[in-house]
Amino acid sequence: MGAITCVCDRAIIDEKQVEVIQNEDNSVIAFKDIFDAHYKRVFNFCAYRINNHHDTEDLVSIVFEKVITKYKTYRPQCGTLEAWIITIAKNVVNDYYRKKKTKACIQLDFINEIPASTSGQPEEILINRENKIALMGALNVLSEKERNIVAMKYAAKLKNVDIASIMSISEANVGIILYRSLKKMRRFLEGETT
Repeated sequence: MGAITCVCDRAIIDEKQVEVIQNEDNSVIAFKDIFDAHYKRVFNFCAYRINNHHDTEDLVSIVFEKVITKYKTYRPQCGTLEAWIITIAKNVVNDYYRKKKTKACIQLDFINEIPASTSGQPEEILINRENKIALMGALNVLSEKERNIVAMKYAAKLKNVDIASIMSISEANVGIILYRSLKKMRRFLEGETT
Protein backbone atom coordinates (compact mmCIF):
# COMPACT_ATOMS: atom_id res chain seq x y z
CA MET A 1 0.00 0.00 0.00
CA GLY A 2 2.73 2.50 0.84
CA ALA A 3 2.29 5.90 2.37
CA ILE A 4 -0.67 8.15 1.89
CA THR A 5 0.44 11.69 1.25
CA CYS A 6 -1.74 14.76 1.41
CA VAL A 7 -0.12 17.50 -0.66
CA CYS A 8 -2.43 20.20 0.68
CA ASP A 9 -1.12 20.21 4.24
CA ARG A 10 1.91 17.95 3.75
CA ALA A 11 0.59 15.34 6.19
CA ILE A 12 2.07 11.92 5.63
CA ILE A 13 0.44 8.80 6.97
CA ASP A 14 2.62 5.71 6.81
CA GLU A 15 0.97 2.29 6.98
CA LYS A 16 3.37 1.28 9.76
CA GLN A 17 2.13 4.19 11.87
CA VAL A 18 -1.53 3.35 11.23
CA GLU A 19 -1.87 -0.40 11.16
CA VAL A 20 -5.18 -0.46 12.98
CA ILE A 21 -7.85 2.08 13.72
CA GLN A 22 -10.40 1.91 16.49
CA ASN A 23 -14.12 2.58 16.46
CA GLU A 24 -16.03 4.25 19.32
CA ASP A 25 -17.05 0.81 20.58
CA ASN A 26 -13.32 -0.08 20.73
CA SER A 27 -13.59 -2.55 17.84
CA VAL A 28 -10.34 -2.58 15.89
CA ILE A 29 -10.00 -2.84 12.13
CA ALA A 30 -6.94 -2.86 9.89
CA PHE A 31 -6.72 0.37 7.93
CA LYS A 32 -5.12 -1.51 5.04
CA ASP A 33 -8.29 -3.57 4.67
CA ILE A 34 -10.46 -0.45 4.53
CA PHE A 35 -8.10 1.24 2.09
CA ASP A 36 -7.88 -1.80 -0.20
CA ALA A 37 -11.64 -2.33 -0.19
CA HIS A 38 -12.65 1.27 -0.87
CA TYR A 39 -9.76 3.00 -2.68
CA LYS A 40 -11.01 2.33 -6.22
CA ARG A 41 -14.55 3.55 -5.50
CA VAL A 42 -13.32 6.69 -3.75
CA PHE A 43 -10.86 7.41 -6.56
CA ASN A 44 -13.50 6.88 -9.25
CA PHE A 45 -16.01 9.06 -7.41
CA CYS A 46 -13.52 11.93 -7.00
CA ALA A 47 -12.27 11.60 -10.58
CA TYR A 48 -15.85 11.66 -11.88
CA ARG A 49 -16.57 14.84 -9.93
CA ILE A 50 -13.46 16.94 -10.55
CA ASN A 51 -11.96 15.61 -13.78
CA ASN A 52 -8.36 16.32 -12.82
CA HIS A 53 -6.11 13.32 -12.21
CA HIS A 54 -3.55 15.10 -10.02
CA ASP A 55 -6.12 16.79 -7.79
CA THR A 56 -8.04 13.52 -7.58
CA GLU A 57 -5.02 11.79 -6.06
CA ASP A 58 -4.69 14.59 -3.50
CA LEU A 59 -8.38 14.44 -2.61
CA VAL A 60 -8.31 10.66 -2.19
CA SER A 61 -5.41 11.09 0.23
CA ILE A 62 -7.42 13.65 2.18
CA VAL A 63 -10.44 11.31 2.25
CA PHE A 64 -8.46 8.42 3.73
CA GLU A 65 -6.71 10.72 6.17
CA LYS A 66 -10.16 11.77 7.39
CA VAL A 67 -11.25 8.12 7.53
CA ILE A 68 -8.34 7.44 9.88
CA THR A 69 -8.87 10.48 12.07
CA LYS A 70 -12.67 10.24 12.21
CA TYR A 71 -13.13 6.47 12.31
CA LYS A 72 -14.16 6.68 15.97
CA THR A 73 -17.25 8.60 14.86
CA TYR A 74 -18.43 5.90 12.43
CA ARG A 75 -21.63 4.22 13.62
CA PRO A 76 -22.58 1.02 11.76
CA GLN A 77 -26.25 1.40 12.76
CA CYS A 78 -26.43 4.66 10.75
CA GLY A 79 -25.25 3.15 7.45
CA THR A 80 -22.61 1.08 5.76
CA LEU A 81 -18.92 1.88 6.02
CA GLU A 82 -18.88 2.35 2.26
CA ALA A 83 -21.62 5.00 2.43
CA TRP A 84 -19.81 6.75 5.29
CA ILE A 85 -16.55 6.88 3.31
CA ILE A 86 -18.29 8.16 0.16
CA THR A 87 -19.99 10.83 2.29
CA ILE A 88 -16.54 11.93 3.42
CA ALA A 89 -15.41 11.93 -0.22
CA LYS A 90 -18.44 14.02 -1.22
CA ASN A 91 -17.64 16.55 1.50
CA VAL A 92 -13.96 16.68 0.48
CA VAL A 93 -14.97 17.35 -3.15
CA ASN A 94 -17.38 20.08 -1.99
CA ASP A 95 -14.57 21.65 0.05
CA TYR A 96 -12.31 21.46 -3.00
CA TYR A 97 -14.80 23.44 -5.07
CA ARG A 98 -15.45 25.86 -2.24
CA LYS A 99 -11.74 26.60 -2.01
CA LYS A 100 -11.41 27.02 -5.76
CA LYS A 101 -14.61 29.08 -5.81
CA THR A 102 -15.57 27.52 -9.11
CA LYS A 103 -18.46 25.52 -10.34
CA ALA A 104 -17.74 22.08 -11.72
CA CYS A 105 -16.23 22.48 -15.14
CA ILE A 106 -14.65 20.17 -17.63
CA GLN A 107 -10.90 20.31 -17.97
CA LEU A 108 -10.24 18.75 -21.35
CA ASP A 109 -6.57 18.25 -20.47
CA PHE A 110 -7.67 15.59 -17.98
CA ILE A 111 -9.58 13.71 -20.65
CA ASN A 112 -6.49 13.67 -22.84
CA GLU A 113 -4.51 12.18 -19.92
CA ILE A 114 -6.86 9.19 -19.73
CA PRO A 115 -4.90 6.33 -21.26
CA ALA A 116 -6.54 5.01 -24.38
CA SER A 117 -6.57 1.35 -25.21
CA THR A 118 -3.20 0.44 -26.67
CA SER A 119 -4.72 -2.43 -28.60
CA GLY A 120 -6.95 -0.19 -30.72
CA GLN A 121 -6.34 1.42 -34.03
CA PRO A 122 -5.74 5.21 -34.16
CA GLU A 123 -9.33 5.75 -35.31
CA GLU A 124 -10.66 3.81 -32.30
CA ILE A 125 -8.46 5.79 -29.93
CA LEU A 126 -9.71 9.07 -31.41
CA ILE A 127 -13.35 7.96 -31.22
CA ASN A 128 -12.90 6.89 -27.57
CA ARG A 129 -11.35 10.25 -26.71
CA GLU A 130 -14.19 12.12 -28.47
CA ASN A 131 -16.74 10.00 -26.61
CA LYS A 132 -15.10 10.87 -23.29
CA ILE A 133 -15.20 14.57 -24.14
CA ALA A 134 -18.89 14.29 -25.07
CA LEU A 135 -19.64 12.43 -21.82
CA MET A 136 -17.92 15.12 -19.75
CA GLY A 137 -19.95 17.76 -21.59
CA ALA A 138 -23.14 15.82 -20.86
CA LEU A 139 -22.21 15.64 -17.17
CA ASN A 140 -21.85 19.43 -17.15
CA VAL A 141 -25.54 19.89 -17.99
CA LEU A 142 -26.46 18.26 -14.68
CA SER A 143 -26.83 20.08 -11.38
CA GLU A 144 -24.28 19.43 -8.66
CA LYS A 145 -26.72 17.13 -6.84
CA GLU A 146 -27.38 15.16 -10.03
CA ARG A 147 -23.63 14.87 -10.79
CA ASN A 148 -23.01 13.61 -7.24
CA ILE A 149 -25.71 10.96 -7.58
CA VAL A 150 -24.51 9.86 -11.04
CA ALA A 151 -20.92 9.69 -9.74
CA MET A 152 -21.98 7.63 -6.73
CA LYS A 153 -23.99 5.23 -8.90
CA TYR A 154 -21.66 4.73 -11.85
CA ALA A 155 -18.18 5.69 -10.64
CA ALA A 156 -18.38 4.50 -7.04
CA LYS A 157 -20.89 1.76 -7.97
CA LEU A 158 -23.01 2.32 -4.89
CA LYS A 159 -26.48 0.90 -4.47
CA ASN A 160 -29.44 3.28 -4.49
CA VAL A 161 -30.07 2.62 -0.80
CA ASP A 162 -26.53 3.78 0.07
CA ILE A 163 -26.85 6.84 -2.16
CA ALA A 164 -30.15 7.66 -0.47
CA SER A 165 -28.47 7.46 2.92
CA ILE A 166 -25.61 9.73 1.85
CA MET A 167 -27.82 12.31 0.15
CA SER A 168 -30.56 12.19 2.82
CA ILE A 169 -33.28 11.44 0.28
CA SER A 170 -35.49 8.43 -0.35
CA GLU A 171 -34.34 5.47 -2.38
CA ALA A 172 -37.19 6.10 -4.84
CA ASN A 173 -36.03 9.69 -5.25
CA VAL A 174 -32.52 8.44 -6.11
CA GLY A 175 -34.00 6.30 -8.88
CA ILE A 176 -36.03 9.21 -10.23
CA ILE A 177 -33.05 11.58 -10.18
CA LEU A 178 -30.88 8.99 -11.95
CA TYR A 179 -33.54 8.41 -14.59
CA ARG A 180 -34.02 12.14 -15.23
CA SER A 181 -30.27 12.81 -15.19
CA LEU A 182 -29.58 10.11 -17.76
CA LYS A 183 -32.45 11.40 -19.89
CA LYS A 184 -31.02 14.94 -19.67
CA MET A 185 -27.56 13.66 -20.65
CA ARG A 186 -29.02 11.65 -23.54
CA ARG A 187 -30.84 14.74 -24.86
CA PHE A 188 -27.58 16.70 -24.67
CA LEU A 189 -25.66 13.98 -26.50
CA GLU A 190 -28.35 13.62 -29.17
CA GLY A 191 -28.29 17.38 -29.65
CA GLU A 192 -24.53 17.19 -30.08
CA THR A 193 -24.80 14.56 -32.79
CA THR A 194 -27.58 16.21 -34.82
